[in-house]
Amino acid sequence: MTTGASKKPARPNTGAKTRTGLGIRERISGAWNDLLARPLTDYIMILCIVVILSCLGVVMVYSSSMTWSLREGGSVWGTAVRQGIMIVLGFFAMWVALMTRPQTIRNLSNLILIVSIVLLLAVQIPGIGTGKEEVGSQSWIALGPIQFQPSEIAKVAIAVWGAHYLAGKGPVQHWFNNHLMRFGGVGAFMAFLIFMEGDAGMAMSFVLVVLFMLFFAGIAMGWIAIAGVLIIAALAVLAMGGGFRSSRFEVYFDALFGNFHDVRGIAFQSYQGFLSLADGSGLGVGLGQSRAKWFYLPEAKNDFIFAIIGEELGLWGGALVIALFAGLLYFGLRTAKKSHDPFLGLMAATLTASVVSQAFINIGYVVGLLPVTGIQLPMISAGGTSAIITLASMGLLISCARHEPETVSAMASYGRPAIDRLLGLREPSSTLTTSNASLRSNKTKAAKQKSESSERVSGPLWRACDRTPSAGATKWASWSTIGSSATLDW
Repeated sequence: MTTGASKKPARPNTGAKTRTGLGIRERISGAWNDLLARPLTDYIMILCIVVILSCLGVVMVYSSSMTWSLREGGSVWGTAVRQGIMIVLGFFAMWVALMTRPQTIRNLSNLILIVSIVLLLAVQIPGIGTGKEEVGSQSWIALGPIQFQPSEIAKVAIAVWGAHYLAGKGPVQHWFNNHLMRFGGVGAFMAFLIFMEGDAGMAMSFVLVVLFMLFFAGIAMGWIAIAGVLIIAALAVLAMGGGFRSSRFEVYFDALFGNFHDVRGIAFQSYQGFLSLADGSGLGVGLGQSRAKWFYLPEAKNDFIFAIIGEELGLWGGALVIALFAGLLYFGLRTAKKSHDPFLGLMAATLTASVVSQAFINIGYVVGLLPVTGIQLPMISAGGTSAIITLASMGLLISCARHEPETVSAMASYGRPAIDRLLGLREPSSTLTTSNASLRSNKTKAAKQKSESSERVSGPLWRACDRTPSAGATKWASWSTIGSSATLDW
C-alpha cells in the first residue's frame, strides 16, 4: 500500500555537464570574438604585449646578471639599472614614433635609408668600427660611452623605405618586376655590408627582413624558393669553411641529437643552456634562484636569457614568452591586413615578422633546434641601443594599428581612449577613415574579385587573397578573414 504519490527516480544528469561545457566554450569563444570585433583591440593588445615583454626583460636581466654585475661593478643592480634606463629611452622613442604622423615617416624614409647605408659604410673604417676580437667582427660604432650597431638601424630602415618604395607600385605582372628587383638589389647591397662586418647572424637576420618585405609585396614564390636555396648553400659554405662558425654547426648537430662531444669546449654554452632548461622543469626553481647564472652560462643575460627564463620560471614561463610573441605576430599581421594605407600595411607586416622571427631564432638555438647565431631575444635580452631601436620599431607598428580605419572612425566618434590622453597622442588622421558603406562596398567587390581570381595577376598579399598559379603561390583565403569583417581593396 502506497502512502502517497509515487515518485519517479531522478534521471542522471548526464547532459548537464555537456551543455555546461558547451556553454563555457561558447562564452569563451563569444568573448574572444567580441574582443576582436572592438576597433581598438589591435592597438591596445600590441601596446600591452610590448610593455609586458619589456618589463619582463628588465626583471630577467636583473635576475640573470646580478652575479656578473657584482663581479664587474660591485653592485648587483648595475646591469639591471642600465637595462631599465635603456627601456625608458626605448619607450620615449616609441612615443616619438607614435607622435609622428605616418606621412611624415614616409617622407623621411629615403633619408633614413641613406643614413643607414652611410653608417654601414662607416663601421667598416678602422678606428670607427669596433667589435668582438674573438669572432673577428667589427659591427659597432662607439660615440663616447654610447655604442650602437648600424645593422640594427638598417633592419628598420629597409622596412620603412621598402614599404614606401613598394606601396602603390601596382600588382606584380611578372617575375622580373623592376620595382621588386631594385628593392632586392638595395637589400642585397646592405646585407653584403653587414656580412663584411663579420656578423653572419645579423646578416642573416637582415636578409630575412628583405625576404619578408618581398613576400608581403607579392613577389613570385619562385624567387622566394631561389633565395631559400641560396641561403642554404651559404650556410653549407659557412659550415664547411672552418673556424668558429663551423664549430657552431658542429655543436648544433650535437644538440639536435642530444649527443654533446665536448661539453667543456665548443659545446659548453649550449650544453649549459640545456641543463638550465632541464633544471627548470615545469614550474621552475624560482625567480632569482638560477644556478646557471653563477658563471656556468657565459651569456646568461644576453643570448641565452631564455634558458634562465626556463630555469627560473619553468615550462610555463617559457610558454608565456612564446605566447606573447605569438600574440604579437597575430595582432601585427591583423593590423597589416586591416590597414587602409598600403604603406602602413607593408610596414606593419614586415616589422612584425622581423621582430617575431628574431625571437623565434633566439629561442630556437637555445633549445637546440637552430645553430647558435648570437641574435638576441627582442625586448628581453640585455641590450643598449638595440632595445631602443626595437621599441622604436614597435612604436611604428602601434602607430599602424592606431590608423586602422575602424580605429580612426571609433576615435572620431567616441574620442580617444584614456591611454592616448595620458600619452598626449593626437587623434589619428581622418584621411585614413573608411565609412561603413565603403566597407560593405569593398566586401562585395572583394567577393566579385575572388570569383574572377583565375583571370587576374597576383598582387600584394593583402590586396588579393588568391594568388594565381603563374605567381607560384597558393590560396591565402584564411588571411582574408583574420579579424576583419570586410576585405579592403586598394
